[in-house]
Amino acid sequence: MIIVLKPGASQEQLDHIVSKVHELGLKTMISQGVERTIIGVIGEEDILRITPLEVFPGVEKVLPVLKPYKLVSREFKPESTVVAVKGVRIGSRSIQIAAGPCAVENREMLFATAKAVKAAGAGMIRGGAFKPRTSPYTFQGLGEEGLKYLREVSDATGMPAVTECMDPRDVALVESYADIIQVGARNMQNITLLRELGQVKKPILLKRGMMSTVKELLMSAEYILSNGNFNVILCERGIRTFEDATRNTLDLSMVPLVKRLSHLPVFVDPSHGTGVRELIEPMSIAAIAAGADGLIIEVHINPEAALSDGAQSLTPDEFARLMKGLAPVAKAVGRELQ
Repeated sequence: MIIVLKPGASQEQLDHIVSKVHELGLKTMISQGVERTIIGVIGEEDILRITPLEVFPGVEKVLPVLKPYKLVSREFKPESTVVAVKGVRIGSRSIQIAAGPCAVENREMLFATAKAVKAAGAGMIRGGAFKPRTSPYTFQGLGEEGLKYLREVSDATGMPAVTECMDPRDVALVESYADIIQVGARNMQNITLLRELGQVKKPILLKRGMMSTVKELLMSAEYILSNGNFNVILCERGIRTFEDATRNTLDLSMVPLVKRLSHLPVFVDPSHGTGVRELIEPMSIAAIAAGADGLIIEVHINPEAALSDGAQSLTPDEFARLMKGLAPVAKAVGRELQ
């Protein structure tokens, strides 16, 4: 249920309405826009149907939210959300690029790659300290040691660090080092993890599950928002279909669809979405044209020696060429690279 307040409704009126809703045993989330303040009500909506909230001072109208996701929807927040982290604004006119190795392998490699991607125009450094791999015998990441390297590189370059958290027990640890916490495709429906991430102050990059629908992605985001964290970035990273020529099928139709359904910013991961180095550039261009707010791209100083996903990692030179090619596309759709 959504309670829309009248233009100019006072803080006292807002507080009174929130207090009454809480007395009914329901939870509230407040969205203060440029023209309107909206109160999202979470809980058993049948209680509200017998409570005449329309007569409360300051209330313009009370509307049901027909979609199963409430706080994520544009019905709750018509304005697009901008997630700000260390001077980077995600969801604004500027398109943001996060780049770096799939896995943090060692300090030297991470520093070299970070310097290269920053010189090419990337605004964020990405790298996995914990790696959920298909095989238990492949490289699983450096854990906290990798997080320390990421923090050191982020501080040295000024680029916010993006890294994955796999386990609810590691949330506090990852939060202490990372600027943006990633939820990987395999964990998109790890409800315990999502609830924990709803309690943190850091932005969350939520990747779509490899066999998940758009509705399921938005419902996963709802878990995070309903626990208090509204700084969520959605990410399309390809879904599994019958096609085997690419690692996954990159569903770029998801970008304009989600931006119509939700106020949250949307990233695209063409590296995992295709798994083919030569396809990353054209799919990055297509993602920007489709309305993506940013890209997350795997770059390695020496892909041949990469311990994870070398086949889909760009070299620094390839990444620099990609960045040059993205600028005119961004301009053509009324935006700009960071």
